Amino acid sequence: MDGTVLVADDDRTIRTVLTQALTRAGCKVHATSSLTTLMRWVGEGKGDVVISDVMMPDGNGLEMLPKIQADRPGLPVIVISAQNTIMTAIKAEEAEAYDYLPKPFDLPELMKRTAKALSAKRVAPAAAKGEVRERPEELPLIGRSEVMQTLYRLIARVMNTDLPLLITGESGTGKSLIAQAIHDFSDRRTLPFVHADAASLIELEGPARLLAQAKGGTLVIDELADLPEEAQARLVRMMDSPGDHAPRFIASSQKDLAAAMEAGALRQDLYYRICGTALHVPALRERVEDIPLLSEHFLIRSENEGAPHRVLSEGAREVLRHFGWPGNVRQLENAVRRLALTARGEEITQADAAAVLGPQSGPEPAVAGLSSEKLSEAVGRHLQRYFDLHGDMLPPPGLYMRLLREVETPLIEIALTATGGNQAKCAELLGINRNTLRKKITDLDIEVTRRRKLM
Repeated sequence: MDGTVLVADDDRTIRTVLTQALTRAGCKVHATSSLTTLMRWVGEGKGDVVISDVMMPDGNGLEMLPKIQADRPGLPVIVISAQNTIMTAIKAEEAEAYDYLPKPFDLPELMKRTAKALSAKRVAPAAAKGEVRERPEELPLIGRSEVMQTLYRLIARVMNTDLPLLITGESGTGKSLIAQAIHDFSDRRTLPFVHADAASLIELEGPARLLAQAKGGTLVIDELADLPEEAQARLVRMMDSPGDHAPRFIASSQKDLAAAMEAGALRQDLYYRICGTALHVPALRERVEDIPLLSEHFLIRSENEGAPHRVLSEGAREVLRHFGWPGNVRQLENAVRRLALTARGEEITQADAAAVLGPQSGPEPAVAGLSSEKLSEAVGRHLQRYFDLHGDMLPPPGLYMRLLREVETPLIEIALTATGGNQAKCAELLGINRNTLRKKITDLDIEVTRRRKLM
């Protein structure tokens, strides 16, 4: 890499790590813990790329992006943030950040994106849009997991397109929240947000009335595959002739629509019309690492609504992480709200959580199906779902090494547990050199004595 990178982060360790990595890659680096200093450097014409945290002691990095673009049109800004919500991704997209990475970030991935930013020829941003009404600062769409961060970036990219949108996922995953968020943060936010049901579609004047109500806003059709044939036919005609103030059509489904078409339950012409862009919302068991974060969010919300102050013990966290959650995020929210009211003390214990959840019900965690299928088949299904989540785009570069890391980490952790933490026995079990095992434990941040992530 060749160029000057400006780094702004209030964490000295992160500044040191990035400075060393970028310097070794051939870059010049200016690092600071102050947005004021960063903006002075930008104003002086320094830097070819900016890497900035969001929450800084003297301001918000995202709020500085418009000024950076005004002072230095085309200067790429890569946003890094520990605020892992859909809001961060959307605001980064709206502010025309070059890229966005959640913390903890993968250093090689950040280096690749920095190299791409240095070589890219940025186009000056479009003229600023007019004032819009205020929007909510918080949405209950939270997650640090890679699948959720990828979903957030896709939502931000398709938010202001006119293409019909299909949102798929199990019940309770948040499909309705995503439809609402896409409307509330899009250019249509000041226009109506209307839900269509089978009855309103079947009525003789129903489609015309729905179009008049939506009037250029957003028209949502829940559970597309459950619509009767007549309602599906009317919806096709509505999408073909939406009138002068066409709304954006968003449909949701928890069913396999390809299977529904094969079974004759869904019209092919309707499917191909509504599937202009597809978003798949992962089940909670596919992003177990987000459960503690979501639980804390729901506890804070319960406290704001009058419940006692509660915190989760590590034992309670483990119970929540190992539950199957057939009802997904909605079930988790209900369970945490009950815990906030029924726990015997300020700290929610393992026994409290077990009492609320009771025996495991519904589908087991993601590994449960392995007894009836080959490991390669289960991995294949997971990979295909990961590719499908990106729609028409490819996943970020470096997929091979990320997948190896995903497999290596649980394999070594389970092997260490099985051998009682004896690294010599673990290395023998895995068939690798003991020094190799030690290096992997360090590189993968595996808990022997848990190492704190730096980023």
